[in-house]
Amino acid sequence: MTTTTDNSHGSHMQYYTTTTTDEDQDIDDDEDIIHSDLDQQNQQLNLHLNNHKVQHNKDVATTTGATRRRGWFLGRVLDPRDKWVQEWNRVFLLVCGAGLFIDPLFFYSLSLSDTCMCLFIDGWFAVTITVLRCMTDTLHVWNMWLQLKTDQRSFGLGAATVARGAAAGFRDISPRSVALGYLKGRRGFFLDLFVILPIPQIVLWVGIPWLMKKGSITLVMTVLLIMFLFQYLPKIYHAVCHLRRMQNLSGYIFGTVWWGIALNMIAYFVASHAAGACWYLLGMQRASQCLTEQCDKTNDCRMRVLSCKQTIYYGSHNFGMDRARLVWAENREARFTCLNGPDNYTYGAYRWTVQLVANDSRLEKILFPIFWGLMTLSTFGNIESTTEWLEVVFNIIVLTSGLLLVTMLIGNIKVFLHATTSKKQAMQLKMRNIEWWMRKRRLPQGYRQRVRNYERQRWAAMRGVDEFEMTRNLPEGLRRDIKYHLCLDLVRQVPLFQHMDDLVLENICDRVKSLIFTKGETIAKEGDPVQRMLFVVRGHLQSSQVLRDGVKSCCMLGPGNFSGDELLSWCLRRPFIERLPPSSSTLITLETTEAFGLEAKDVKYVTQHFRYTFVKEKVKRSARYYSPGWRTWAAVAIQLAWRRYRHRLALTSLSFIRPRRPLSRSSSLGEDRLRLYTALLTSPKPNQDDFDF
Repeated sequence: MTTTTDNSHGSHMQYYTTTTTDEDQDIDDDEDIIHSDLDQQNQQLNLHLNNHKVQHNKDVATTTGATRRRGWFLGRVLDPRDKWVQEWNRVFLLVCGAGLFIDPLFFYSLSLSDTCMCLFIDGWFAVTITVLRCMTDTLHVWNMWLQLKTDQRSFGLGAATVARGAAAGFRDISPRSVALGYLKGRRGFFLDLFVILPIPQIVLWVGIPWLMKKGSITLVMTVLLIMFLFQYLPKIYHAVCHLRRMQNLSGYIFGTVWWGIALNMIAYFVASHAAGACWYLLGMQRASQCLTEQCDKTNDCRMRVLSCKQTIYYGSHNFGMDRARLVWAENREARFTCLNGPDNYTYGAYRWTVQLVANDSRLEKILFPIFWGLMTLSTFGNIESTTEWLEVVFNIIVLTSGLLLVTMLIGNIKVFLHATTSKKQAMQLKMRNIEWWMRKRRLPQGYRQRVRNYERQRWAAMRGVDEFEMTRNLPEGLRRDIKYHLCLDLVRQVPLFQHMDDLVLENICDRVKSLIFTKGETIAKEGDPVQRMLFVVRGHLQSSQVLRDGVKSCCMLGPGNFSGDELLSWCLRRPFIERLPPSSSTLITLETTEAFGLEAKDVKYVTQHFRYTFVKEKVKRSARYYSPGWRTWAAVAIQLAWRRYRHRLALTSLSFIRPRRPLSRSSSLGEDRLRLYTALLTSPKPNQDDFDF
């Protein structure tokens, strides 16, 4: 009796048969039926699985399509540390400064007619300011659209890191959630929306003409000033928030000290411009108050004559004066008291505005208040004032603001200049000390020049910043993360490290040191103990090795190459020997070279803790391919083989002239060369077991 086993469909079945022929036939029929049933079951199961997969794919496609339809108009989430986003933030900061400069210009659209002694709106100037304000508001809208897609909480973790965080379930970083976070933020959408509301435009083109037609000319200035401050102060807060956000994001704004000084000067200039514009508007109100008092003293004078018939004047030849306005224009007492000079009325702090309120030059109207603002904010006094409470409050605010602004300006400029000159002064002091020491020790001129070149190259590379000192006192985890961020891209340029995992690279980045070598420096000599492995980042080195019979082999090491591979075999050899291996070549810099150095003890630490990495075939091949010792030996071996081949061809071509003698008995010139290359072949060869760990 035999036994058969069927494993189809995951089952384990045994069929027992005897030697009887009829029974065998019956059993075979039963087996066919069973197998056919099993095949049908398998087909049904496969069909069911395929239908399930199709339905699952449809569900996934439906879900993905719904997600895309929900966020298609938002696009991908932006990283605030992206270069173009940071550039836009810098541009938008200047746009905010331009907006703060444009808003006070609305005050200068109000003017008094010298001939008619009436208040009007300068039409073309108002149109120009309105267009400029709309342009800045358009850029604000574009910034709002970008903020709607920018994840302010990712802080530049990168697309891969953000994706891993989302996959791990830390938080939702979808476009929809980012947009909702911006809309719900305390300093987000609603603050951005409030600062672009067209409040000055509506007040200037709708509210002021309506008040002027009613004759309430003093109320015009009050309404315009209140509406201006109602939006201007939050606009300053918005600009400061954007500035702080940029500083918290990258640590700097424009990256140079001179831009910091320029931003402080721009802020001081904008503050002077705003103070001067308010001073002009309050001076205009004081002149209007004077005209109102003179109108009350005049018979048959109504308040409507104090506003021009054409409230918005576009430069036509006349103002469309009626009889009442002509009579008012000929009032010499009112003209003498209010417009001819500041001594005839108590203007107080606004006495200099008398020459501006009826001035036709727009440029003088703008520049003179800026001059007054700069002078007042920087001198803290010398302002005449009346006892009117609004004027006193205005003077107090201007003087206090001037004191704060000047203190901040001087302090910031001092800090910026100190940051610029302190490092240079420290460098100059260090060079003086070095020069004194070299003179005292009577060093040769060649050594002195090499010391000077090294210090200059070090200053040019790092501007006097010592990375080791800056990161030494940081917490261990933060220090490792920073060094990993700074060194990872450069370490991955080394072919030997391209096949290693992130854990090994993190430990290597934590231990490498940045080194700078000037041109012509001897880094290592042949036969000296190998102190470190060098990984070239920039520049070129010459690796020379003395072979037998005085022959010298040279090769060039560029970015991506390394030296000191003797330390790898030293660390991984068993039994371990404490004595450092000798260097097989001499290293000389051909130009200014930047490299990473991994000390012998650090190489020992990495190879002992991550030995599994160095037994990979790819790592061994990379080490052999980029090793200067192996390259030198390979070049010698190839040259020897080529010479022997050429010599053999030459002997073959001469075999028809004379009998060919054995190679061992030949004494020709070619045989002498052959012996020479045989000697080269026996030159110092890398240990065969160096990379067979």
